Amino acid sequence: MVEELLKEYDNVCTLKVQMPISSDLNNPRNFIIKISRYNKVVNIPNSMTILDELLPISIEMAKRNLRGIWNFTNPGVVSHNEILKMYKKYIDPESKWTNFTLGEQTKVIVAPRSNNEMDASKLKKEFPHLLLIKEPLITFSNPTRKLVLSKPLNLPSAHYGNLLPPVFAC
Repeated sequence: MVEELLKEYDNVCTLKVQMPISSDLNNPRNFIIKISRYNKVVNIPNSMTILDELLPISIEMAKRNLRGIWNFTNPGVVSHNEILKMYKKYIDPESKWTNFTLGEQTKVIVAPRSNNEMDASKLKKEFPHLLLIKEPLITFSNPTRKLVLSKPLNLPSAHYGNLLPPVFAC
């Protein structure tokens, strides 16, 4: 409903975030941490937003005065099982989960879930160096990596200088 109202204004930029992930692996709202706490998950591919890569893009979008509705996700999809396998590999080798069906999930959740692939082609066209979802996901789910991104988009440093990813609270 809000999206429909905002469409009427030509000076608004709406960023549609999906399942936000950040390098802050201590944040309980980080999708990686959130899903790792579930005993059962539905193994469905989804679009997701890697905040460490996309938040600097949001600043650039404001500088360019970009407007309209944008699917603010990294291109491609990743399944819940793929996320949990990375979590098990890099963070907690003892991690365990089982899968259940959408029907089984519907019986135990309070609010309906959105499982989908969002079209990020508009964002990718504007920012061609935007990484496919699995590339930054592996980087940000691995706690042994260095937390320094001198060029988040692989663009010349004139665009971002030595921008370090902040700790995000989603």
